[in-house]
Amino acid sequence: MAVMKFGGTSVGNARAMQQAIDLVVREQRNSTPLVVLSACSGITNKLVRLADAAGRSDLDEALSLAGEVRQHHLVLIDELITDPGVKPGLAEKVEAYVSKLEMLARGVDIVGELTERSKDMFCSFGELLSTTVFAAAMQEQGHRTEWIDVRRVMITDDHFGFARPLTRVCEANTEAIIRPLLDAGTVVVTQGYIGATDTGRTTTLGRGGSDLTAALFGAWLGDNAIQIWTDVDGVMTCDPRIVPEARSIRIMTFNEAAELAYLGAKVLHPDTIAPAVEKNIPVWVLNTWHPDAKGTLITDDPERLAGMSYGGLVKSIAVKKGQCIINIRSNRMLGRYGFMTELFGAFSRHGVSIEMISTSEVSVSVTVDDKSFGEELLQELEVLGKVDIEHRVATVSVVGDNLRMSKGVAGRIFSSLKNVNLRMISQGASEINVGFVVEESDVNEAVNTLHHEFFAGAENVGIFEKPAGTR
Repeated sequence: MAVMKFGGTSVGNARAMQQAIDLVVREQRNSTPLVVLSACSGITNKLVRLADAAGRSDLDEALSLAGEVRQHHLVLIDELITDPGVKPGLAEKVEAYVSKLEMLARGVDIVGELTERSKDMFCSFGELLSTTVFAAAMQEQGHRTEWIDVRRVMITDDHFGFARPLTRVCEANTEAIIRPLLDAGTVVVTQGYIGATDTGRTTTLGRGGSDLTAALFGAWLGDNAIQIWTDVDGVMTCDPRIVPEARSIRIMTFNEAAELAYLGAKVLHPDTIAPAVEKNIPVWVLNTWHPDAKGTLITDDPERLAGMSYGGLVKSIAVKKGQCIINIRSNRMLGRYGFMTELFGAFSRHGVSIEMISTSEVSVSVTVDDKSFGEELLQELEVLGKVDIEHRVATVSVVGDNLRMSKGVAGRIFSSLKNVNLRMISQGASEINVGFVVEESDVNEAVNTLHHEFFAGAENVGIFEKPAGTR
């Protein structure tokens, strides 16, 4: 049994949705899958804009955006559904959802306040609409399918915008509502990203919520695989917009995937696959448009890792632009305890996350998002020492399990970068990440040089592959 999660681009239009349906039907040859869908691509952004417009009492814009949401899904129905007897009823369901959306916008406009609770309600309509159309299309094509409102199953706390599931309640609901349908051979189609409190208030699970939904259901059902279907051939060795020769990674560990996500790579957020990690359920990242491509397997299974001649490899290069270096120099650091507590306390009080750190006896350098702080933080830091800031820099991180224990890797990294000015270097206790900071203008040269150093050769061909559709 598998959970199949399709992202927004995989259900963004009728052609994509039909491709996803075909993949679900293909999976049925092995077992009956649970299908988790995101909203159609672009719809959640529209819903956020709609909510913001209602919150500032721009009702005309809010209703205009609601009309765009309605039209998108009516076009989906027109292109995907062929039975003229099915179209009117399905269009009525879409109209009912959009009418509620418009009613919510009018309510927020009258009150003049947009709360996190209201925002969650706005955002939920994307998944409710995409799954309604998807399930109806499967049924029309003769596939035994049932649409389930995930809010009956995914019961959460009331932390609106970043709700967490009440695990025991959700597990019981999964056993009572979803498992019997799957056991009977019925494909279940449900929503990612959303849930509800025990009083029925709609919540959302935050960033990567649909991936989290899939991982949670995989853990609760004891599935043998979680499939994340997207528009790329799995996790890449680097951002292909920076390195056109980037290759897909056949296999990686959960730790590597987590590290890459924290470092800014476009991969699964570590919090979202934590349930799969706990149960050691393999997670596959696959390409909807190239379903026969091998994709990326994320696992800690020692047999699978050993079978791929895995140990000590550089796996990927992550880049995070829009950073700055904050340098704090103070003689008060020398031989004094408690200085770091004061320093990090200042960042914590202002809600600023530190990305990378490097220290000496009398100075500390940290990288943060260039737009994440203001004068108040700088004034507090100046009490601790002399502060200067370097803008327009980027962090570059070389990731792979056991890098620190692999002889020669650090030498290859820094010798290949002899023509690039490194503003800061940080490794610390990490065994899977060597990081450094360069000026943004040097990112392309640094990353392309590193990629050529570690991935251009013929070694490890079984782990790194050219994406499907390339020569």
